[in-house]
Amino acid sequence: MPFATRDDVRIYWKLEGAAERPVLVLLNSIGTDMALWAMCLPHLLPAFRVLRIDTRGHGASDAPDGDYGMAMLAADVLAAMDAAGVALAAVAGVSLGGMIAMELALAAPERVTHLIPVCTSATMDPAAWAQRVETVRSDGIAAIVDMAMGRFLSPRFVADHPEQADSVRTGLLAMAAQGYAGAGTAIRDMALIDRLPTIAVPTLVVVGDRDVSTPFAGHGDRIVDAIPGAQVVHLDAAHLAPLEAPAPLAAAIRRFVQGDSATEQAADVLFEAGLTNRRRVLGDAWVDRSLANATSFNADFQAMITRIAWGEIWGRPGLDDRTRRLIVLAITCALGRWEEFALHVRAGLSQGGFTRDELKELLMQTAIYAGVPAANTGFAEAAKIIAEIEKEA
Repeated sequence: MPFATRDDVRIYWKLEGAAERPVLVLLNSIGTDMALWAMCLPHLLPAFRVLRIDTRGHGASDAPDGDYGMAMLAADVLAAMDAAGVALAAVAGVSLGGMIAMELALAAPERVTHLIPVCTSATMDPAAWAQRVETVRSDGIAAIVDMAMGRFLSPRFVADHPEQADSVRTGLLAMAAQGYAGAGTAIRDMALIDRLPTIAVPTLVVVGDRDVSTPFAGHGDRIVDAIPGAQVVHLDAAHLAPLEAPAPLAAAIRRFVQGDSATEQAADVLFEAGLTNRRRVLGDAWVDRSLANATSFNADFQAMITRIAWGEIWGRPGLDDRTRRLIVLAITCALGRWEEFALHVRAGLSQGGFTRDELKELLMQTAIYAGVPAANTGFAEAAKIIAEIEKEA
């Protein structure tokens, strides 16, 4: 694992993407780690080399005792950039990460090409944060986890994506209390708002219209007003926008940093259409896992099949989803593509896309036209999935 060491504290970083692309630094919120940005990576890696950093006290970075400060955290980012060989980058950060990004643009403007503060603030209630820090130091993170989760995610997202909400909660509870408290003191003591007018870096302020932690009124609007020439974009998301709106957030970042090209806009539209179809057919949980597991090696491929296979082919009006599911099963069985066969058997049976009797008849037909051995394996693979579904019920 790559680490940068500053003042005997190790800061974990991860660099992904093609070396010839411009670098985008991504910073996490308090209470999360670099995985916060995982859903955005398939949308960002085709355009950027991405450097993700676990803020001091979070993820795999060290979590020393004591108070932290924004200058300290910004210096950690510079140390990670140096360790990764990054001289210049656009910087985007969520919540605490956005505060660090603004501090970085103030302290080292020569290292920052674009500034993207996401769902963040330049002035928080010091008394409220002092109380939160005291609670965490005395009673642990469990004492504030319900409050924090209520401010992280919208009720709609939690209801639609309970597995992601559970992952965020688990990660928050697992982090070191001294790391959360230390980062909390940096928020408590930050002095950003009066210094923002000196920022000369092109700035895009991203706000979530469902964000109750740092809403636009009183937070985002003050950043926009303070930074000369700052632009603003609104997303249908709560505080953790990379989770609730990964594609729109990534599209906003790409347009701001690279320009508003017609080709990129068309690709974004096709991707969104394909993602809608993919979620409808395979379910949110599987699609979310697939996007989260994308790497710099396969991100372009994932984007391509989402645009073409799911956007163009599955979106055509000539056949309904049920017919297309059955066609896919027959072809994958005939070709022995068992991973894809299993995926569509599970999705179809779980979502009512077809019945077990219809699946049986499809395999009987396949035995005649593609061979008994293929159908025999198809029956065996399908039986395993049916047993798993029954066990889960």
